[in-house]
Amino acid sequence: MIFASFEFLFLFLPTFFAAYFLTPARLRNWPILILSWAFYAWWRVDFLALLAGVTLFTYLVARGMDACGVRSRAGKRLLLLGLAGNLGVLAWFKYANFGVETLNALRAGWGLAPMGWAEILLPIGLSFYVLQSVSYLVDLYRGDVPVSRRFVDYAAYKAIFSQLIAGPIVRYAEIQQDLTSRTHGLALFGLGARRFMLGFAAKVLVADTLAPMVEAAFGLPAPSLAEAWTGAVAYALQLFFDFAGYSAMAIGLALMCGFRFPENFAHPYLAGSIQEFWQRWHMTLSRFLRDYLYIPLGGSRHGPVRTYVNLLATMVIGGFWHGANWTFLLWGAWHGGLLALHRGWSRRGGRLPWLLANPLLLLAVVIGWVTFRAPSIEATWAMYRGMLGLNGAGFTDALPWQVTPDQWWCLGIAGGLVYAPALLRGRVPEALVRVAWWGGPLLGFLVGIVALYSRAAVPFLYFQF
Repeated sequence: MIFASFEFLFLFLPTFFAAYFLTPARLRNWPILILSWAFYAWWRVDFLALLAGVTLFTYLVARGMDACGVRSRAGKRLLLLGLAGNLGVLAWFKYANFGVETLNALRAGWGLAPMGWAEILLPIGLSFYVLQSVSYLVDLYRGDVPVSRRFVDYAAYKAIFSQLIAGPIVRYAEIQQDLTSRTHGLALFGLGARRFMLGFAAKVLVADTLAPMVEAAFGLPAPSLAEAWTGAVAYALQLFFDFAGYSAMAIGLALMCGFRFPENFAHPYLAGSIQEFWQRWHMTLSRFLRDYLYIPLGGSRHGPVRTYVNLLATMVIGGFWHGANWTFLLWGAWHGGLLALHRGWSRRGGRLPWLLANPLLLLAVVIGWVTFRAPSIEATWAMYRGMLGLNGAGFTDALPWQVTPDQWWCLGIAGGLVYAPALLRGRVPEALVRVAWWGGPLLGFLVGIVALYSRAAVPFLYFQF
């Protein structure tokens, strides 16, 4: 079940809100937990046991750490146990297939028969709720958060359906007060509904409309210059409106229940540097990588060379977290290298005006998105050859017949929407802004419902991570 589906909108969501608001305030974490687990089980009942098991394991380890004391030696041993348990589960389900495939490729090169293996299915949302466990245990060991003493509170934090599958990565410290005492009101519910409708429109009307164009372009064996760049730009826009749309829906649903989730996007394609881009894109992951990987590795405390190495290592690991594929390692290395180059450039006083820096940033980001989208290294090189014009410059007969006029229009509109905040700031009458504040999301939601009726629901892109 996904947010942009009739089952969610007209079956699950009314059931959830009826159960939630009819439950006494002090007990409302129970419907959150039970119905969030039901939401997860809609996909695969058997993997609900894994979610519950990881939740219980982390809760018990955390209680043991609390009994041992902040930064104690015994607490550190339990921390390592908790991290090993959570990361071990993630490694098995997410990387075992990749490890066996790599080993079999090596065995084939040595003339040996491949090792027999039954492919493991990746549980949806595993990467996100494992990162939550990691942040909670580390913060607890450091003394940054108190332990959750009621299992239902911690389990509800882990399972809140709006962020369970694809984030934002919500740290326990960010909602610990809301878990035990939160306010509700019509105004807050309305703000949440507005965010949800805005995200729904971005997902259904923009991302899902661009999806067939992206699929067609990346499916070409030898795309031309025009076809490769069309596919790459369309994917950059699809991914943004898909993931930012999901995040807006998740934040909106949380507001409707009295939770205030951290923001996850802040117009990243308007950034003027690669560092600023990562301060605006998937911000909860960026902060996680900074606080739990980059800084523990040494951050920028040990000289420029070590800083560059730490940046590269952090982004490579962050890339591999997205998926068990060499393409994600390449994507992480690309961004790590860009961050290192930017750090060196900045240390020497290098600066560019935004009108030049922003196009250069977008060029670098779009080039990187190709490795993020392509299913293999071979497919990545095929796209790059096309982007260099090695397969011809203009459109061939391979792509245009697969792309409908509404998709071309959507590509242009999506680009306009990305730059609208910069172009329209201070130029729109206040009265029109007030009308658009509510009217825009509501209209987009209603049109999205009509569009959803005419085509099948499309899963969010980040569900695969």
